[in-house]
Amino acid sequence: MSQQPVPDHAESDAPNLDFDGTTPYEDYVQASVLTHLQHPLSDDPGEMVFLVTTQVMELWFTVIVHEWQTAAQALREDDLPTAMAALQRSAYELESLNASWTPLAHLTPGQFNAYRSALGEGSGFQSAMYRRLEFLLGEKSASMLVPHRGAPRVHAELEKALTEPSLYDEVLRHLARRGLAVPAEVLDRDPALRHEPDPGVERVWEEIYSGPRDSELIRLGEALTEVAELVWRWRNDHLVATRRAMGSKTGTGGSAGVAWLEKRAAKNVFPELWMARSHV
Repeated sequence: MSQQPVPDHAESDAPNLDFDGTTPYEDYVQASVLTHLQHPLSDDPGEMVFLVTTQVMELWFTVIVHEWQTAAQALREDDLPTAMAALQRSAYELESLNASWTPLAHLTPGQFNAYRSALGEGSGFQSAMYRRLEFLLGEKSASMLVPHRGAPRVHAELEKALTEPSLYDEVLRHLARRGLAVPAEVLDRDPALRHEPDPGVERVWEEIYSGPRDSELIRLGEALTEVAELVWRWRNDHLVATRRAMGSKTGTGGSAGVAWLEKRAAKNVFPELWMARSHV
């Protein structure tokens, strides 16, 4: 009796490997584009890590901006569940963004100096997508459009983001439509201006947090607080990494370096949410 061949389960279970053109994965992810965007300008091998990490951060900025725009639109439509889902996703994404500092967090001055000159006048504060993220948080500043005058499409996108209500503006408008006493001057303010803490808004959050502990508005407040805390952690991690790598030297792009970052890290996002806690 002849022996029957044993089926090759490994082969029979293998995924389809034969495609006419590029793979469906490549068509969807565009991996070959992403993995050929790195063009180091020095001979130091550490520059590749810095470059890729920075590009990864830009991708996370893009995702988080998308989430906050989704949340803002949902709030305009008083669709709180959709807004909450987007805010909660953004918290996970902020955690991943913050983890991006890990490869750079322990750079010595010598290691950073090995390729720092390759940056020229380049600096993270010139990131258009990060600026859109800050605008959505209410950190508006028309002067931050100036670096992008040479890129008309980017400048137009930033100008639009500057003049639109921020995510926090939409939160406060939603609260007002639900009958809470958000001051009229806050609701009617020029959205192109930076949000400044308001005692009336602080009282609104105090009222919300003094109410039923399972309130959906408390859950909204906590989702925003989580976002605010993670943004603070991002700014603080940036500060610490910069302090380790370059001390108090002037930053790339002419900024004050650590002093500039210390000023940014000291600011609270959604400030009335934090101040109201002292009165509950």
